[in-house]
Amino acid sequence: MRRLTLTFAVAAGLCTAAPAAAQQRIDSLGLTVTTGVGLYTDYLFRGISQTQTNPAIQGTLDIEHDIGVYIGGFASNVDFGTGYDANIELDGVFGYRFSLFGAKFDIGGIYYAYPGAGEGPFNYSFFEAAAKASYEIGPVTVKVGANYSPDFQFESGTGWYVEGGLDIKLPFEFVLSGRYGYQWVQNNPRYGLPDWANWSVSIAREFWGFLVSVGYYDTNISKNECPIGIGGSNVCSARALASVTRTF
Repeated sequence: MRRLTLTFAVAAGLCTAAPAAAQQRIDSLGLTVTTGVGLYTDYLFRGISQTQTNPAIQGTLDIEHDIGVYIGGFASNVDFGTGYDANIELDGVFGYRFSLFGAKFDIGGIYYAYPGAGEGPFNYSFFEAAAKASYEIGPVTVKVGANYSPDFQFESGTGWYVEGGLDIKLPFEFVLSGRYGYQWVQNNPRYGLPDWANWSVSIAREFWGFLVSVGYYDTNISKNECPIGIGGSNVCSARALASVTRTF
């Protein structure tokens, strides 16, 4: 439930390190199939826990044609606490990737779905249009992105999210990443949170086929503004997040 935290690792992964991936070519169809799986100490979406600060197992699928068109999917366990019956998130993505003037672009859409979740007065599922761009300057990659929803989660009106950051290649194949993003929601009382900012700093490296990442994540949502999770956990507070992912 996006109210209480992909990150979608393939289509909207500006926030966390994407799972390590294995690629397979289908030359007769001009397709590249990429799959990934990861274990995370938490599932954070724009700085907010989707699992009551508990671990998550996530998987991704990306099928891209040589012309740049792609479709994909994302799956993760979720836990939004008492009163919410969603326990899994399944997302579908599509889009087009291309390069122009040395920059890389990705334009597409994401549909967030929660099978088995009761609709009640709210609609868990929602759609976002997404656009990303990146540009390499020596060891530094500059990244920017924007997402727009015509009707954000829980039918809370239009939603906008913008994010920017840097990936910096360090010695010994480490990568240092920093991100800053901001989410606007038209109907904050219905959604249950004010507009908020989130930021993170993380470092990642591959070891013997495992991609290991450790980072610090935070938001500007105060304790009084954030819904209290199970056991009194603050799903909006600062935290460390670690992940281990593996090719297969």
